[in-house]
Amino acid sequence: MKSASLLLLLAAPLASAADAPPPKPKPEFQYKSEGIAVSIPTAGEAKVAAFNAATIQAASKYLDDGAVTWVREKSCINCHTTGPYMAERPALSALLGRPNEEIQADFITSIPAPANDSQKAKKRVGASTSVWCTMGLAEWDKHVTGKLSEHTGRALREMMTRQADNGSFVSTGEVEIPHITTDFELTLQAARAITAAPGWLAGLKDADLLARVEKMKVFLRDSKPRNDYEHILRLQLASTLPDLVTEGEAKGAMVLLSQKQHPDGGWSLRDMSATDNWRTPMSEFVLKLIPSLPDAARPESDPYMTAFAIVLMRQNNVPAKDGRIQRGIAWLKREQRVSGRWWMHSLYRGNYHYITYIATAQAMKALALCGELDVVKDSTVSR
Repeated sequence: MKSASLLLLLAAPLASAADAPPPKPKPEFQYKSEGIAVSIPTAGEAKVAAFNAATIQAASKYLDDGAVTWVREKSCINCHTTGPYMAERPALSALLGRPNEEIQADFITSIPAPANDSQKAKKRVGASTSVWCTMGLAEWDKHVTGKLSEHTGRALREMMTRQADNGSFVSTGEVEIPHITTDFELTLQAARAITAAPGWLAGLKDADLLARVEKMKVFLRDSKPRNDYEHILRLQLASTLPDLVTEGEAKGAMVLLSQKQHPDGGWSLRDMSATDNWRTPMSEFVLKLIPSLPDAARPESDPYMTAFAIVLMRQNNVPAKDGRIQRGIAWLKREQRVSGRWWMHSLYRGNYHYITYIATAQAMKALALCGELDVVKDSTVSR
């Protein structure tokens, strides 16, 4: 497409501005399919009057609607909608009912085809999709059926063949914040997949797969944090593969995370790295977008990082009554919007604001880990 556009420009150098194609209209909906129409998130959307069972169910519906729309209207597993849905929604089954099986079916049919050693490019390109697909299926097995399925076992095998020589999983394409930030983060998601799948790691006998798991562990253990975000990700690693993180590393990461909390109780993702140090290369658009935001000099608290901070603390045995967590929970409760979602400005494009979806999934996880979703137990959403 870009080459064709360039040829047209060369062929008609004297074309007037009036001949240029009109700019694409701004999207009207974040998600739209038959029977579903979810508006574009905005900062001006009204906040809830009170956090309660009804607003929790609204958040659940928002997550379902976004994931169903993506499956029906798009053709990929991604890190901003169906990926977070399958990664986080299964764990909420006891409170919100079973996740949507249409999403699971799409993941099963999306398990990447085998990649052999002669297909290096295919291995690299398929790594992100394979990791997200596998993690979602593993979480489904863990929280919905309680047993390892054949398709999840197949997805795990295919995921491991897309491992790079150094034991990592390589993220390709433009950076998306969060989730597609560094190879360390993607590899950590792969580690989450192999540990979530019921009995898979404990029962592993295949020599090649065992060797690949060990290479993954070495990469995760020995990697030096490139920024504060990777530093605090040691806490996620500590809850996933505890033997890879020393007590000193975990303590240092917890201290750093605590220091990053804002006076209002929240945290900000943009506090975690310099703009150009998430992962290289980053597009010029992203490099210009983040510094242009109104709060660029002093980033405001955001729902994704606030929720993620709470999740990391809870996964590392910080009690829900801890003052840091309570201030974060209070921030999340007052920032929920009437649509059920948690608004957040995209740090990637600034049009559909899909990070709002990621933030909502993470907020629901954080609230659940602190017992804040228990109020819906008597009004479970049936699926």
